[in-house]
Amino acid sequence: MKKTKRFFTTLVVALSFTTASQSLLAQMNVDKELLDEWRSRPKKVYNDAVKPNWIENSVWFWYQNHTRTGDYYCLINGRSGEKLSFPSKEELDAQIKILPKDSLNTKKDVTAKDVDNLRDPISPDKKWRVSLKDGNLYLTDNSLDNGETFQLTFDAAPGFSYESFVWSPNSKYLAAIKTREVNTRRIPLIESAPKSQLQGLLQWRNYAKPGDQLPIQLPVLIDIETKKEINLNLQPYQQQYFLRFTGWRKDSRGFTFEYNQRGHQRYIVAEVSVADGNIRHLIEETSDTFIEYNKLFRYDIDDGKEMIWISPRDGWRHLYLVDGTNGHIKHQITQGEWVVREVLEVDEENRAIYFLGSGKSKKEDPYNLHYFKVNFDGKNLTCLTPEKGNHQLSFSPDRTYVVDVCSQPDVPPVSLLRDAKDGRILATLEKCDIDDLLKEGWQKPEPFCALGRDGKTEIWGIIFRPSHFDPSKSYPVIEDIYAGPHDSFVNKNFSAFDWYISPLAELGFIVVKIDGMGTNNRSKAFHDVCWKNLKDAGFPDRICWMKAAAERYPYMDLSRVGIYGWSAGGQNAMAALLFHNDFYKAAVSFCGCHDNRVDKMWWNEQWMGYPIDESYSRSSNVDNAHLLKGDLLIINGELDDNVDPISSLQVVNALIKANKPFEQLYMPGRTHSLGSDYEVGRMYDFFVRKLQNKKE
Repeated sequence: MKKTKRFFTTLVVALSFTTASQSLLAQMNVDKELLDEWRSRPKKVYNDAVKPNWIENSVWFWYQNHTRTGDYYCLINGRSGEKLSFPSKEELDAQIKILPKDSLNTKKDVTAKDVDNLRDPISPDKKWRVSLKDGNLYLTDNSLDNGETFQLTFDAAPGFSYESFVWSPNSKYLAAIKTREVNTRRIPLIESAPKSQLQGLLQWRNYAKPGDQLPIQLPVLIDIETKKEINLNLQPYQQQYFLRFTGWRKDSRGFTFEYNQRGHQRYIVAEVSVADGNIRHLIEETSDTFIEYNKLFRYDIDDGKEMIWISPRDGWRHLYLVDGTNGHIKHQITQGEWVVREVLEVDEENRAIYFLGSGKSKKEDPYNLHYFKVNFDGKNLTCLTPEKGNHQLSFSPDRTYVVDVCSQPDVPPVSLLRDAKDGRILATLEKCDIDDLLKEGWQKPEPFCALGRDGKTEIWGIIFRPSHFDPSKSYPVIEDIYAGPHDSFVNKNFSAFDWYISPLAELGFIVVKIDGMGTNNRSKAFHDVCWKNLKDAGFPDRICWMKAAAERYPYMDLSRVGIYGWSAGGQNAMAALLFHNDFYKAAVSFCGCHDNRVDKMWWNEQWMGYPIDESYSRSSNVDNAHLLKGDLLIINGELDDNVDPISSLQVVNALIKANKPFEQLYMPGRTHSLGSDYEVGRMYDFFVRKLQNKKE
């Protein structure tokens, strides 16, 4: 412990005399043993969260356990909770080979096989075979000796063709998708120092950007008896982001497709009738802001007579029972100021749904995941994991048993074996032991809640402190930010070490991570703050949160606040110095998407909308670069094919034009995956120079 204190003091003093060209990593390499010690903290955590490896078609699973007396391989009978331990993987494998045969679950899933049969060129009755030639569909009669072939479609042309087809179960109809292709934008990437040669290499990537033209995919219905196409009115589905075929009805009465209109404000589930080609809308989801299509869920019951649907239409993401014959909502299955996060299983036979939800209990962090069961009629809603905390689940292959790991950032995990259908605890597998960490002065992360910009909405985050923390001292504050609207990002599980945050805290900072408005997994109104407004990034809530934390903990020095982030977080970090530079003083932006018009289409149109309008400019770090105040370090890689490297270079150009001082690190040969010791060390060095050595 003395060594840690001595090194920390020496490091800070030494850094007081470093020049801008010296990296912190070089200083840390003087005592790499200490850095390795920080990173080895998980080794001082015993009986940690169980990560089960379920043995295929079996009730058995195994996991590796790190204990005070050594590492062991544990074999568990999921039915009884019986536990066997082995000192080596070889002995475990030998035992697995002789598991009793009656432990195997012989239940088979035939659904995938049925689907494959429908996609096979030969029809389910084996009479017909479909093929593609020059983009058109052809039908061959297998019952004839000469294999007579008929041309089914005639309108294929360059850039317009039939690509996929699926047979009806009764072999009487064929559903196909015809596609009008477009020339996809490509971006150039220059590898400046390739290993293969002295000169640079030019690489190209397909990369659609907001506003670019998209391919159009339209459904086609063909009657095999007449060998003619049944006319479909497809005009309403031309302005598409995508259209997806989603399957035939088992009785062959029709097929379904899902249509996402460009702009993500209208989403349709439709059924095409083989009788007359009529297209009926079963579900039509609309929004004045955006529909988060990746979070939608649909399950067809009894061949489409009913459907389970997920929607935020009442202001919270909930489950609905839909009448499949007319598209009317029968009733709302779940409701209240909490969210359904993910449907895990639909039990048609017992008319029950198993799902993950959060926010149901008002006595804990609203992001904590719990496992629930509810009947189709909305009755008997039951939390099967009632213990306070975040629950990580791993199910047996037949979903009869589940390993449940419950923890919180400041509460070590307890690993339980449960009955997956009623939540009964069958065995306690492990209880985590962190005594050694606490004895050496390690500080547990602290979940913290404060009211946001509106004075009533709870904003949740986490506070990290250095080992041997001294509340009588004053600490600069650094925020680790990622405000992407597609999820929430503050870790809710216990962890002894965060790869970037923990060393930063040990260097004498209070580090915080917060989910502000505009991020996901709360109410629709909470989420909608991001709409055409990515520059907001929840900053008003984050600032309120930090001010509330500093009021409780005066050692948090809000005159010295830094911020850093990757990708969308890189955009957020720089935006802090443009739009909130009275609060944030220093920022490190890793591979930031600084202008949403030059970033990838799928992510940016989801939140900023289509067509492109002035809101893109309002949120642009490039267009607002002249507002910069504070210290900025921009880091990105030349081979980044996630965020086009020109995004960082254009913001650099704008800063130069505005005569703004900043630092830049452009990484040869590096992609979007920035995070090595070098660039992270440069970040540490930057914050020490800009915040620790500048006390106001």
